[in-house]
Parts: sequence; structure tokens; C-alpha cells
Amino acid sequence: MKFLDDLSRQNLEYEMTELGEKPFRGRQLYKWMYSKGIFDLQEMTDLSKQLRQKLEQKYGFRKIEVIEKIQSKKDGSTKVLLELGDKNRIETVILRDGERLTGCVSTQVGCRMGCSFCSTAKIGLIRNLKIGEIVRQIIIMNRLLSEKNEKLSNIVFMGMGEPLDNLDNLNEAIKIILDENGLNFSHRKVTVSTCGMVNELKKMYEELDSPVNLAVSLNFTDNKIRQRYMPVSKKYPVEALISTLRNLPLQKRKRITIEYVLLKNINDSQMDAKYLAEVLRGLPVKINLIVYNDSDIGFNSAADENVLAFQKVLLDKGLSAFIRKSLGSDIEGACGQLYAKYNKKI
Repeated sequence: MKFLDDLSRQNLEYEMTELGEKPFRGRQLYKWMYSKGIFDLQEMTDLSKQLRQKLEQKYGFRKIEVIEKIQSKKDGSTKVLLELGDKNRIETVILRDGERLTGCVSTQVGCRMGCSFCSTAKIGLIRNLKIGEIVRQIIIMNRLLSEKNEKLSNIVFMGMGEPLDNLDNLNEAIKIILDENGLNFSHRKVTVSTCGMVNELKKMYEELDSPVNLAVSLNFTDNKIRQRYMPVSKKYPVEALISTLRNLPLQKRKRITIEYVLLKNINDSQMDAKYLAEVLRGLPVKINLIVYNDSDIGFNSAADENVLAFQKVLLDKGLSAFIRKSLGSDIEGACGQLYAKYNKKI
């Protein structure tokens, strides 16, 4: 069975012609799914009963069900546990920062990158999410928010998984998200975060007509140290990553976000800050300093005075450096905390 929500608008039109229908029927299906959030053929009332029966024999939709919602008492963010058609689970998070509502979207069940300070990595990779499973997270979050007459303002691919490790499905999902006949988000409101898969990063920029925002989880400037905590550096060294960032075809006024998780007594010294400033010299970047969210996997948050001293070094070097709010940390919905109730292999 083919899943209609895994198909682009063009592919939906093609499928309809294969059924002997006019291409505009594909556009109707697309509108029902992404403009109206309907994933039940029987509710698509401008399709004939005969066509709906024909479609039901050959097509379906990805099953994705809300099984738990937890709201932060600290900031109002909401973590949503979702169950997929094969009974695997993912988490997605509505991050609430004043009027700004950001959907934190997962791209994989688990992750194979192995970053030692991340709870998702402790699951290992179970599988990639399909196009429909990626996009449907956003639709589900907007449906939940609609109960309060709210909707997402931003999308970040910072949930479970490494987005660029599922690049083909990610790119197709982004096209639906940006399409004015799809979810109609501006490319300025969508951010993809990566731990540094250099080849895939280049490919993403080659394949997307409207480049979205980029965030790079750097965290270490010395490649030997980075390899110890982020195995991706064995294949893609820091030097190769920074060189790639320097040569990306960025649009004017767009800056790369550098994410730097501060780990107590590991990468939080003023000397580490000086090394970071040197590595990033001349790059159009802004730096998000992330205070590590304490967990049960053996790392601790940097002291507040160290965080402020680290930021001051960067500011004194003329860099834009911000201490990122840790939204959803009390519900294990913040950076590095998602694990969808799987057992973490510590």
C-alpha cells in the first residue's frame, strides 16, 4: 500500500493520472491534507464516492497517534509522545517562549550519531521517519494549539535523530512545509540542526530551492576531543566542517547558528571560548550557548559564572553570543533530553 502523505504534490498528480483521473485530483488531495489537516478519505467531500472507494483500495495514510502530553510548569512548553503505525515512538515538542511557538520536530526513531551527552543517542537508531511522519508532527502540534486559537510560528528540526542522516525524506518534508499550498511556512522560520554531516550538508543546499536556516551543533573545536564525545568527527573532522560552512551559498544577511553545549569541566573554560572565537573568525555566525540539561548519563551543567565568562570572551572578540533559554527542561523536552521512553543504553 502506498501512503498518500509520503507523496509530493507532483507525485500525487501522477498517481491520479495512473488511476485514470485528472491531475487536479492530486492537488485536491494535497489541499485536504496540508491546508485542512484531513487524513480520512471519507471526509474529502469534493471527491466522488467512487474515487474515494478506488483510493481506499490502493492507498492509505501514515498512522501517528498522540499517546501522552506533558506540559512544563516552568514555561508552558508541551512535550508530545507519539506512536507510529509500527508501534515505534517519537517525541515532538511545542516550545513556548512568550508569543513565539516553535515546533521541535523529530526525523528519526532514535539516532546513530552516538553523541555521548545526548539521551536520544543512547537509544541507537531504530529507523528513519517517513515524509508523512515528519510533516504530520507539525500538523498534530498545530491541532493541539488550535484549542487555544494558537499555531506554530517556527519549526526547528532539533528533535530525535540527526536530520541530515535522513536527508531525502527531510528535503521532501521541507518542500511541503514551505509550499504555499502545503503548510506555507517561510524559509526564514524553518531551521535544520546538524552535528556536522558535511557531504549531506552540501547536498541539502544543492537540492532545496529556498535554503532554510542552518544550526550546527559544534560543541568542541579540537577534533581529538570532539571525536571522543561526538563520533561524527571521525568521518567529518572539525576542519572539514568549518571549511564547508565557509563555502556554503548563504543568502545575504543569513547567519549560521553555532550551537555550543557547555559541559562542566569539559568544554566550558575561557580558553575553550578563545579557541571557539578563533575557529569561527570571519564566518557569518551567531552562537547559542546551551546550558547542559542535567541527566542520568554522566554529564553536568557548567556553573553559571563559567557560562557568563565564556559568553564575555566571545562578545569581547566581536561575536554575537547568546545564552539560550532551556525551554521544557523540567519535562525532559529540552536539548538532548528526548528519548520517547525507550531504555537508554548507558
